[in-house]
Amino acid sequence: MLQKIYENFGISPEVYALGESILEELKPRFAEIDQIAEINQLKVLKALQDCKVSEACLLGTTGYGYNDIGRDTLEEVYAKVFHTEDALVRPQITCGTHALALALMSNLRPGDELLSPVGKPYDTLEEVIGIRDSKGSLKEYGISYSQVDLLPDGGFDYDNIAKAINEKTKLVTIQRSKGYQTRPTLSVARIGELISFIKNIKPDVICMVDNCYGEFVETMEPSDVGADMVVGSLIKNPGGGLAPIGGYIAGKKECVENAAFRLSSPGLGKEVGASLGILSSFYQGLFLSPTVTAGALKGAIFAANLFERAGFGVVPNSVESRHDIIQAVTFGTEKGVVAFCEGIQKAAPIDSFVTPEPWDMPGYDSKVIMAAGAFVSGSSIELSADGPIKPPYAVYFQGGLTWQHAKFGILTAYQSVKNAGLIP
Repeated sequence: MLQKIYENFGISPEVYALGESILEELKPRFAEIDQIAEINQLKVLKALQDCKVSEACLLGTTGYGYNDIGRDTLEEVYAKVFHTEDALVRPQITCGTHALALALMSNLRPGDELLSPVGKPYDTLEEVIGIRDSKGSLKEYGISYSQVDLLPDGGFDYDNIAKAINEKTKLVTIQRSKGYQTRPTLSVARIGELISFIKNIKPDVICMVDNCYGEFVETMEPSDVGADMVVGSLIKNPGGGLAPIGGYIAGKKECVENAAFRLSSPGLGKEVGASLGILSSFYQGLFLSPTVTAGALKGAIFAANLFERAGFGVVPNSVESRHDIIQAVTFGTEKGVVAFCEGIQKAAPIDSFVTPEPWDMPGYDSKVIMAAGAFVSGSSIELSADGPIKPPYAVYFQGGLTWQHAKFGILTAYQSVKNAGLIP
């Protein structure tokens, strides 16, 4: 019966059978993911209980937002989940790039230097930093930037990192996920090793981790291994698909306070910022996040196995350990990227009838195609795929609010690529 339903959606018996054979092999691995999800679920539950979240916390405020018990308690919950001194969790943080920019701009001053020891940051941060000129960039404020690329095998170039750290180095930014690159995602353990190395050279340097797409994939977070700040978006993993907007910064109290004063105003900081009746979705989204993330992670592994067998390069590969929910598939041609995204869009619950096309998206240096028929616009914890239209013509797949939907989306994308003549 299930196969017939898939056939009604355009999935051929051959593709369905291939998917089922792969899933049989993945059962032990999926069981491990479920165990991690259970650990993280209990961690979130304990934080909610310890912080005495009440029904009053779900109501929200308007205007200035003074004495917003729900907002302040939510930030206590995030600090407890991430084992940090403080946290800033606000709907006024519009996206992941905004959260990262806020963390950087509030903790760097003219004359300071920002160092990335893991190569080029995500495309949208290039204009924040000033790698590509843009109004209001760190570069315009006299903040310099230094970068050390990863070694060809994906390892850290410790010798050149040591040379790059100098008296001006104030903040080190570590991007956990791969972004629009085909390098390995960094595990929490590897991030901890890098932070330890950097702190041994300069103990007072601020180590910030871009945690986007990595929350709840492992049982520990970068803040457990020495990160002074972890930063992310609520329309990715920690929002659980329910948060309609928002971002978070969790870390050392001084770093978080600096961010709060930059977000609102000097002298006001965390005291203002109405929650506008959306706190219920923030709380419930966080509660569901470990399970939602587990489903997305299963989808990424399933996609890797399916497309690797079809002969495409995948990062991570079918057997590597996982440290975020993103799966890269390299097609080598624009046609493959477009066909994959068309399949993902066709599988969406919203706007499934729309055909995605590459376009000049703000913040990127090439055309980008994005497929995301989501309940929350742009939410990449929901079933989505995107990629820049430039060599090596790789697509980046992520999300799925349920494992069943992730599975369906991947099979539909595979069928779309096959129908385009790219799979025999």
